[in-house]
Amino acid sequence: MKTIRFMCGIPKIHFYICTMSFSTLIVLIIIGLFAGILSGFVGVGGGVLIIPLLMIFLGLSQFEAQGTALVAMLPPIGILAALNYFKSGYVKWEYAVVIALTFVVGGYFGSKISLSLNPEIVKKVFGVVMLFAAIKLIFTKW
Repeated sequence: MKTIRFMCGIPKIHFYICTMSFSTLIVLIIIGLFAGILSGFVGVGGGVLIIPLLMIFLGLSQFEAQGTALVAMLPPIGILAALNYFKSGYVKWEYAVVIALTFVVGGYFGSKISLSLNPEIVKKVFGVVMLFAAIKLIFTKW
């Protein structure tokens, strides 16, 4: 099996050599494209798609999938999709700023709570949240 090696890490903090199989790279590319397309299309992608797909197809634990998804979403968090919605006049900046600022605080405390729990509990909570959201979307008349 062909292995790909490359430099990775956090600039000015820690670098190391990453390795992955070519098939893993292909799976990651497919997950990223699928999540990006769905994110641009209906505004979801991170938790709803990336986390379960990383767990199912690459065998990551709940915490590994959550951490990986969060890091993956930081830089591109829909920049081009957001730009398209902005150009079409569909961005409420005042709402976005409040959500972004409070999202940082919520993300910090949410990750602290999550990491203090058993991963099986977190997985079940995640599933219930997804199920509740799905039922709400399917049966709510707008």
